[in-house]
Amino acid sequence: MVMACRVINKRRHMGLQQLSSFAGTGRTFLGPLKSSKFIIDAECHESVLISSTVRLLESLDLTSAVGQLLNEAVQAQNNTYKTGTSTLLFLVGAWSSAAEECLHLGVPISLIVSAMSEGLTSCIEEVVSLQVPIHNVFDHIDSTKTFSGLETFSGSLCPFLQIPSDTGLQKEHDLKDVASPSLTIYNLSGIPVKSPKLFRPQAEVEADKNTLQNPQTLKNSLLTGNHYRKSILIHSRHFNRTDNNQWINKPDGFLEQHGAASPHTYRCNDLVELEMGLSHGDHNSMKLVDEAVRLQYQNASMRQGSCTMPFRFDVSRLFTCCLPGVPETFSCVCPGFVTVVSISNSALIRELQNQPLRIILIEGDLTEYYRHLGFNKATNINTVLESMKVQDSSEELWTNYVLQVLIKFHVNLVLVQGNVSEHLIEKCIHNKRLVLGAVNSSVMQAFAEASGAVQVTYITQVNENCVGSGVYVTFWRSIPSDVMDRINIITIVIKIEGINLVTVVLTSPVTAQMQSKEDRFWTCASRLYYALKEQQVFLGGGAVEFLCLSHLQILAEQSLSKRNHICSGWLHNTSSWLASSLALYRSTVLKCLANGWHKYLSTLIYNTANCSSEFEASTFIQQHLQNATDSGSPSSYILNEYSKLNSGIFNSAISNKLEQIPSIYDVVIPKIEAWRRALDLVLLVLQTDSEIITGLGHTRLNSQEAEDFLFL
Repeated sequence: MVMACRVINKRRHMGLQQLSSFAGTGRTFLGPLKSSKFIIDAECHESVLISSTVRLLESLDLTSAVGQLLNEAVQAQNNTYKTGTSTLLFLVGAWSSAAEECLHLGVPISLIVSAMSEGLTSCIEEVVSLQVPIHNVFDHIDSTKTFSGLETFSGSLCPFLQIPSDTGLQKEHDLKDVASPSLTIYNLSGIPVKSPKLFRPQAEVEADKNTLQNPQTLKNSLLTGNHYRKSILIHSRHFNRTDNNQWINKPDGFLEQHGAASPHTYRCNDLVELEMGLSHGDHNSMKLVDEAVRLQYQNASMRQGSCTMPFRFDVSRLFTCCLPGVPETFSCVCPGFVTVVSISNSALIRELQNQPLRIILIEGDLTEYYRHLGFNKATNINTVLESMKVQDSSEELWTNYVLQVLIKFHVNLVLVQGNVSEHLIEKCIHNKRLVLGAVNSSVMQAFAEASGAVQVTYITQVNENCVGSGVYVTFWRSIPSDVMDRINIITIVIKIEGINLVTVVLTSPVTAQMQSKEDRFWTCASRLYYALKEQQVFLGGGAVEFLCLSHLQILAEQSLSKRNHICSGWLHNTSSWLASSLALYRSTVLKCLANGWHKYLSTLIYNTANCSSEFEASTFIQQHLQNATDSGSPSSYILNEYSKLNSGIFNSAISNKLEQIPSIYDVVIPKIEAWRRALDLVLLVLQTDSEIITGLGHTRLNSQEAEDFLFL
């Protein structure tokens, strides 16, 4: 286990300090260009390459209460959305520091909680203006371009993560990432792509349009597709979908309030454009996701026939089969269920292939002593089946009984959701019957639907009506013999006509990379799933976070003006102490909350190797903030910058095949939920620390102990 190292000041809120300490370990995972880490097991000396927050926390010593709370929050985010964990972890640290700063400035804890919650809620409402609707991406999927043909295309990244070359902030850097092998993107002419410069007079921008369209003037920069921000995906059940005539779902009076003209219209009507925008530079993983989606679409079309029901990407019927030690070229997408079995099954597979098999599905374990949870008995009570004879051993008796059932109903294949007795597997192999354990429940359901089999809990429940038919098993594909001898496994595919099941085979010659590759695939698949489910995405690449930062600064200035009125006696009739106190401190808290977004963007830019320090990145952000403030409408400013980038970086070779290079997209719900979880965790620890310090909780400290913990 690895300890998160930081000096803890006992005169401060220790819980908040611990959150900041844990969060600091994952700063390099923010953004698409992650600095991977090797984790080495001290006992068995095995190593694994990690590039995600989840795998990092699995290797940290999280025995403290705060560590466990942090791990639970990250696991909840990952289990639900498979994305957003890096954002969650970073914001936990940034907002923990913000809460500490508020305490240092004398803001009461109740007001910190109230103002921070209010500020985040206001940000969530504000960023609705950056939503982009998704329409009819599957209408022409058969004739549309494929993702594999567009891997080397570049895409526009949000301008807030682009450092202009004339500011002196850009530096050369090798952008190769161990976990993401192909990170250099060129256009179809083989020339690196450059973004237009920002912070120039509009006349100069217009004058340079033709120059920017010339591929010879383009240079590789952060706007290239493989340098996408790994912005955490967002989707909100609180936002209404937009109609076909208006892409922004704004509150009433939005345009009147900001005095803005109609914004540039952004829509996403193409599946490849959506996938490119959501890939965040990980084109290899998104290419596999694209192939899986198209395969599901074809299967759905054949099943539905003339039915006009809309197609939905079903991520629950998508599975991965990892083959470490196998060359990268073997990665692919296959219909059916691909899995690995022991090489001792080779002769059996040759015997069973090319013939229809009968199948049964067991929901629980297939072991002698397995009982459903409701039927577990004390260990000193023996259960004897009436059909068993007492002469043989109990295990042998039970194994013979199971084999008799399989022979009676002519069953050749058994899929088991739980564990399987090793003795039973060996005996079934000798009797030309294949038994597979640890099968996913969705795989079981898919085979039940396609074969007509009925899932049962115990082998004793099997009858003729429970048996399915029409299943085929064969070897997946030929793997070089030297590789087979090294990994000592074989890969098989189990299929049946009409099954709604797709397996993505992931391979890597480097075993330590396997876990990271699987995680990155599921991240891309989850992004696309939630984007299609909610039919809307955010403009990404830091645009949403930048709008939150700008919006909070505006609110803080408004609160500061109101506070000055209060201090001058303008609100002398205010009867509520809490209301007047909140008005006095709101500006301070909102500024601290905004500092968290500022740190987020600074780290994001620095991690992309475009700045030599986070200070330079912070300076660059401050320039954009000033421009956004001067424009009078930060959201319109963001849309205008996107419009500039999408207008002048394409050469004729690209535009002949693709009308518009896609922007970077973030999904909505996962990002919003990551924000909420981060702030909820910080406020929980803040209030728990307070109870311990003040003695309001179950643990009451004496005055000296409380003084040791107090920050003030």
